[in-house]
Order: sequence, then structure tokens, then C-alpha cells
Amino acid sequence: MAENRKKLLELYRQMVTVRQFETMAGEYFAAGKIPGFIHLSIGQEASSVGVCSCLRPDDYVITTHRGHGHMIAKGADLKRMVAELFGKKDGYCKGKGGSMHIADYSIGILGANGVVAGGLPIITGAGLSIKMRKTDQVAVCFFGDGATNRGPVHEAMNMASIWKLPILFVVENNQWASTTPLEYACSVEDLYVRAAGYNIPGEQVDGNDILAVQKAAEKAVIRARAGEGPTFIENKTYRIKGHYEGDPQKYRTDSEIKKWQDKKDPINRFSRVLFKKRVLSKKIVDQIWSEVQTALNEAITFAENSPFPQPEDAMADLYINS
Repeated sequence: MAENRKKLLELYRQMVTVRQFETMAGEYFAAGKIPGFIHLSIGQEASSVGVCSCLRPDDYVITTHRGHGHMIAKGADLKRMVAELFGKKDGYCKGKGGSMHIADYSIGILGANGVVAGGLPIITGAGLSIKMRKTDQVAVCFFGDGATNRGPVHEAMNMASIWKLPILFVVENNQWASTTPLEYACSVEDLYVRAAGYNIPGEQVDGNDILAVQKAAEKAVIRARAGEGPTFIENKTYRIKGHYEGDPQKYRTDSEIKKWQDKKDPINRFSRVLFKKRVLSKKIVDQIWSEVQTALNEAITFAENSPFPQPEDAMADLYINS
């Protein structure tokens, strides 16, 4: 019982960490401290944390332009993440990659990807490497509903199926592909049914229910480790923020956003479950939010004290000695 309580609290803490990190990133971007573009995953915390909670450090993950949550849930270092967002030398990519190009091979994160559906061919290669090396690792690819209409999805899922690769294809269906609604762009209402075309299991999950996400991911991970091949999981969720920070969001209504924010917020939903189970109390909630904020403040200080890369650093890391 104590162990289960500990795991539930860790899920909650991870979701809070993602939420507070994304909130911080939005604020610092607005203040001009973060260059380029950033895409936030506020409202999608249950998907990232739920899936990654089922993985080992040596399992592979590849993410998207909206990937901060996946990175944090897989165990990325907050200090190096903030430093990268700030364009600083101590960041994951030495300040040269920014929000959409963070990777950490030491914990299995093969990188974020600014190209829609760009991660699918890469994760297929990772899955093939697992099979060739005969390990029991698992490879997970996160992508959005808009990406499901791109060619690499077909190629990757077909190859993963015929070779029985240990891959979880996780589509985070947040209802909007940039400014295009799902019902306009997709031939089917439920994306998971497309899995049948590749002869692999497909499952649709309430992507704002972390325990439901975790249950589906755990089943898929067990299947993959056993050599039974890939699984397609559709997490139905919603992004509360715009496609990018500064997005005027003229393509959707305030009432639509408010409905998801007020009634389906994944952290609030999980909080109610944990209060009912007597796992959470107001004191514990306050403590967790405070501890996460302290860790974020330390990460911000680290990033602010880190130097910017020098002009000549632009030529570094382009080649590797064979």
C-alpha cells in the first residue's frame, strides 16, 4: 500500500513539474528571455507522464515540437532544459538547438523533432536496432493528430508491423493540427481505428486520465518486450495554450478552451482521485508545488548564469571522427 501511494504521488509530482515548467517557459518567452518559438503542452500532462511512467531508463523515446513534457517525464535534467531554452552554452545542445531539438541519449531520449511526423522513421530504426541486438528495450514515438496524415506514419507503422518491432506509436490527439480541426483534416473520427490497416492493436484512451493512459501503455510495453510487436495508442486530450506561444487562436472559441480547462484538466482530475483515496491532502499538495517551484527556480538561476555560446561554436559538433 505504501509503495502504491509513493507511485501515485510521483505521478502527481511529475505532472505538476511539467505544468510548472511549461508555465514558466510561457512567461519567460513573453518576457523576451527565450528566443525562437516554443510550443507548450499545458493540458496534456497525463499523456506524457502516464506513458513514460511505464518505461525504463534504457527505453527509447522520440518526441515532437511540443515535447517538453515527454522530456521531463523521461527524466531530463531541468537545469539543462532551461539553459537550452535560454540559448545558453550549458544547455542540452549547447544553446544551439532550442526548444524543438533537445536530446539526451543517456536516458534514451533520441530527440525532439520540429518536422511533423519526422520522428517516426527514427523510432522505427531504433526499434529495428533493439530487435537486431536482441534486447528487451521498447521504443516510443509521440506524435500529434495532424502527423497521422503524413506519409512517414504509414511507412513506419507498416514496417514495424511486418518486422514485429517493439514500438509504441502514441498519438496525442489534442483536436487541432496547428489551426486545422481534426474533423476537417481526418477521414476518421477515431484515429486508433487506423491501426487495423497495419494489423496491429489500436486503443483509444482518455488522454486526460493518467491512470487510463498508464494502463494502456503498460499493456503495450509488456507486449513489446515479449516480442509481439507494435501497438498504436490514441490519447484523446487537448492543448490549453495556442499552437505556439503568441498564437492569437482565432480558429477556436474561448468557451471550447474553458470547457476543457474547467472540466477535464488532467491534474485537477487526478487530484480528485488522490484526495478520495486519501493519498493527497492540502498540505501535501502545497508541499509538492512548492518543491517543484524551488527546483525550477534553481534551474532558472543555472540558465541565467550560463554563458551564451561564442560565434565560433556554430562550427562545432558538425562532424565526428570515424
